[in-house]
Amino acid sequence: MRRSRIISCGAYLPEGVMTNDDIAKIVETTHEWIEQRTGIKARHIAAKDQTTSDMATRAARKALEKAGLVATDIDAIFLATTTPDQTFPATAVTIQDNLGMGDKGFAFDIQAVCSGFIYALATADNFIKSGQINRALVIGAERFSSLLDWTDRTTCVLFGDGAGAVILEADDTAKGTKEDRGIFSTHLHSEGAQRGNLYVDGGPATTQTVGHVRMNGREVFRHAVTRMGEVVVEALKANGLQGTDIQWLVPHQANKRIIDATAEKLGLPPERVVITVEQHGNTSAASIPLALYTAIEDGRIQRGDLILMEAMGGGFTWGAALVRW
Repeated sequence: MRRSRIISCGAYLPEGVMTNDDIAKIVETTHEWIEQRTGIKARHIAAKDQTTSDMATRAARKALEKAGLVATDIDAIFLATTTPDQTFPATAVTIQDNLGMGDKGFAFDIQAVCSGFIYALATADNFIKSGQINRALVIGAERFSSLLDWTDRTTCVLFGDGAGAVILEADDTAKGTKEDRGIFSTHLHSEGAQRGNLYVDGGPATTQTVGHVRMNGREVFRHAVTRMGEVVVEALKANGLQGTDIQWLVPHQANKRIIDATAEKLGLPPERVVITVEQHGNTSAASIPLALYTAIEDGRIQRGDLILMEAMGGGFTWGAALVRW
């Protein structure tokens, strides 16, 4: 059978770092207040002239380098972002041009906020499994600092900027067993009735402005713990696996308490959970590939390891992907 294998991973974080103490100089808060409620100590913030496509291109080039490929080896680019360079065209086509792909393949954006990378991974996986493409670049990139109201301490303390990318490649030699490498399954959900709990109060068709992030933190936390727990069980059940079969949980990095609750649901000890929220903050669609890259580079994730990735974002959207690295 044909599976999509992740053959490499790349990442990029802006040079600028904003600590909790830095934020405390802007709004009424403290390092202790932020860390206790979120687990965040610092986050990277893009320079004024840095765009989402800039960061995404850097992450993509790193993934290509790691795979020993050039841009024209790629058939499609799937970019997950909530912070496009422009309303249109898709930021993915700017990345296509930056990489020097010319008119090779196609590129488009996917908008599912913090769940965006899982949505983009699922889309690319299905394109590969259908035989339409053989190799895809899947990127999560965000300049989320552009959407923040820096007078609102309930949101400005949470988010950061960055980009992560993976390359998927078709494997036609898979046997369809639990020992295969590649993506086993992806699971996507949304509930539009909850969109008012996490949103941006602007847009081209409403206010003709970019707007700022607004959030009902209590409701987001409650739904996140429930939905994340449900979707990881769904992914395991679909593949006849138990939580103890998972080597690594690579979750969306929104809040350490949410991550801990998901790990507890799976019965996973803390040492098998990849956590980067302390130094990255919530980088929305970029958080999972950034965490994945971190654990690959420091040697924790090894070839053959079974990885469960999951996320929830505004919309509400949520999803999971089960992958053997």
